[in-house]
Order: sequence, then C-alpha cells, then structure tokens
Amino acid sequence: MKKGIRHASIGEAYEGFLLIREAIKGLTSNGKPFLTLMLRDATGEIEAKLWDATSEDETLFVAEQIVRVAGEINQFRGKPQLKIFSIRPSQPTDDVKIDDFVEKAPVNKESLIEKLTEAIFEMQNPNLQRIVRAFIKKYQEELLSYPAATKNHHEYASGLAHHIVSMLAIAKEIHKLYPEINKDLLYAGIILHDMAKIKELSGVVSTTYTLKGKLLGHIPMMVEEIGTMAKEMDIEGEEITVLQHVVLSHHGKAEWGSPKPPLVREAEVLHLIDMLDAKLNMLNRSLEKVKPGEFTDRLFAMDNRSFYKPLFEE
Repeated sequence: MKKGIRHASIGEAYEGFLLIREAIKGLTSNGKPFLTLMLRDATGEIEAKLWDATSEDETLFVAEQIVRVAGEINQFRGKPQLKIFSIRPSQPTDDVKIDDFVEKAPVNKESLIEKLTEAIFEMQNPNLQRIVRAFIKKYQEELLSYPAATKNHHEYASGLAHHIVSMLAIAKEIHKLYPEINKDLLYAGIILHDMAKIKELSGVVSTTYTLKGKLLGHIPMMVEEIGTMAKEMDIEGEEITVLQHVVLSHHGKAEWGSPKPPLVREAEVLHLIDMLDAKLNMLNRSLEKVKPGEFTDRLFAMDNRSFYKPLFEE
C-alpha cells in the first residue's frame, strides 16, 4: 500500500495523485511567474513550487484540482517541500475523486450523531432540549461534514462534530466531579457554540472564510440564530439569554473574539473545555508527525512553541 505524503522522507522520490488545497501566484526576484501549491492527500499536506508557471498553468492548477505529480521530497527552511519534475491534471480514466484526498475525523459520522443524540436525551430542561434538538435537525448534514476551523485544530472533514463530541465527553466527566454544574446548560452550549461555523466557513475541501465569516464571525451569528430559533418555537425565559451568553463568551476574552467574558459558571467551564480539546487536538496531531526524541514544528496557536516527544514514549 502506497504511503501518504505525510510519511514521505527527505530525499525520496514521489509519484502519485494529490489534491491542490491552495494555489498562490508569485513572482521571482527577476520577474518570472511561479505558483506555490499546497498539495494534500488524506494523511497530510506539503508545499510545492511550480517555477516558470505559464498562464495555462495558472488556469489548470487551482484549488480543488486533483493532479498527478512526480518529483522529489526536499527540505526548505526546516520543512519538507516537493520539488516538481512533472505535473498534470487528473483525467476521468484515472479513477480518483476529491473525497480520497480529504483528511477525515478518526470517528465515523454514525458514531458522532449517536453521541450527540445521547447527550440530548440526557438533558432534562425542556426548553434547552427542544432548541438544541431543533438545531441538530436543521444542520445535521453540514454539522457532520464540516471542519471546525481552517487550520490549527479539527481542520478536517467532520471535525466540527468531532470537536463537539469530544467536548461533551469531557463535560460528562467534569459533571461527575462537580455535580452542581448545570449539565443541560453546559451540554447545550457545547453543542451550539461553534455551529455557525457552517456559515463562517466555505466547506470541507479548500476551507476558507465566507463573506459573513469575515465580516460577522460565527459567535455573533450563532447568538442571533438562537434568538431567532427561540422566537420561532415560542420559547421565552432566562434560559435563552443565559444560553446566548454561554455561546457569546466561549472564546473567553475580547481579544480572542468574545464580546463578553464568561459571567456564568457554565460559560467559564465551556471556555476551558473548548481550550483543552482544541489544544490537545493540535498537540496530538503534531506529535504524531515526529519521532521520540524530536521536537514538533512551532505551533503558532500554542504561543509559537515547539513540543518535545520524550524518548520513553517509544
């Protein structure tokens, strides 16, 4: 079985199909055009340079195009880079499809929706349960397909649902230790906190921010949707206001994107669970790429730190 691009070693020849996640035009110091291609398969991605790019190349090699590439894995500024010897768009006879090149959550969709349903059944507050159930029904297909981000954490197909389900599992254990926490409010906040990323992000393959995502952001959009949904369902009362606050404050600080800091116990707990799950996802996936005794690449979202993988983890 052919190994994925993530596992290719420096100095190795590479030949196979890859998906263009992003194509960026550039000019060399002497004015010659080139393309920077971010190429990926289901295991990871690698940067490649297509030098002396023609106008035809710029038309052919665009985001979401599958290409057959031959080249060599080199190293540039400490990171692998694919030196392209030849490249062409895929043909119908190649029998490849975009889904083959998209990284997916390590849990299948059936298991994810099962865990979400279990959490809803555990809820006892009828208003919170009804509104969460309504949102799951409205956005189930997208929720089970979308990534949670464009980069850093859970940035893969079904990553949004995977992030939510992981957070629910952490919340369940925390509630055992601290039973005074309002589990219904915490569960509702976890399930809904990032749901508007379905509108903030463009999709699964070459994920970018939509116009609404850039101008509004998922937090204000979700707070507004909760209010609209509650009105449509004729649900009134403090639960809706508090739920909106939990969603509004889940980033913790204004400089991190939340207009209000957490001012309700469950809002603070949600913020901490969100941070924990996101950071562990980043760390685990980065540490998988290195051998014991090595450091990861610098992780921008982790204060630009490199993390060491101890030798005794072998």
